[in-house]
Amino acid sequence: MTSTTEPARPMLAMLHLRTRRPHDPTFQVALDALNAPTIRVAEHLGWDVVPVASAEVDPTVTADLVDRADAVVLMGGEDVDPAFYGGPSTYPGSGHHEPDADRAHIDAVHRCLEAGTPLLGICRGLQVLNVALGGSLVPHLTSPQLHRAAGDDHFVRTRVTVTHQGLGASVDASQDVRCAHHQAVDRLGDGLVVAARAADGVIEALVHETAPITAVQWHPEHAETADGQLGALLRRLTEQAPVVRPA
Repeated sequence: MTSTTEPARPMLAMLHLRTRRPHDPTFQVALDALNAPTIRVAEHLGWDVVPVASAEVDPTVTADLVDRADAVVLMGGEDVDPAFYGGPSTYPGSGHHEPDADRAHIDAVHRCLEAGTPLLGICRGLQVLNVALGGSLVPHLTSPQLHRAAGDDHFVRTRVTVTHQGLGASVDASQDVRCAHHQAVDRLGDGLVVAARAADGVIEALVHETAPITAVQWHPEHAETADGQLGALLRRLTEQAPVVRPA
């Protein structure tokens, strides 16, 4: 008798911060609008997506999920607590921090690095990656025009220049990307290589020298770009982990 059981779908751990923000409900709505396309596109590509809101659970929950995952995506959210990189406690645009979740996400980076688990960082995820590997951040860009807009919609359309050949197949530099960040990489973390920059020189993407780790400062998961831009980066995770075979 022929079995009709389908092979298990590879698991993608989606690490974010919160499912609710009573202190900032508008920001919650904006982040939900980014998380939803991430889940949709990843599931379409064959992943079993398991989200975890690391600020709402014990750190062991995040750690266990990362250890079981075939790949990990670190999503956006609040600024990394500057205590983790020796930054100033107050700065323009500073606000709510989530140090316990920061700690869990920094630990996730190290777990991925040690296990060889493919990791994609997005916006805050890039910053967590850099800090986790000993780097630092610019707390607030003095000229953020290419990176964040004023008003209700913080996204700006901009272009990046890809500077690392290995990222070229996953990022179409002829297309606009959506940016909404006021911080940036300062001192580069150990083992990381600059993979893309904005026109003003701000670092917009990183890859690891030897590990299957990629991070972008922009938002490929934006609803208007997710299918193409996020899809390409998720396929990159597949290529970096031969045992993982989403459709």
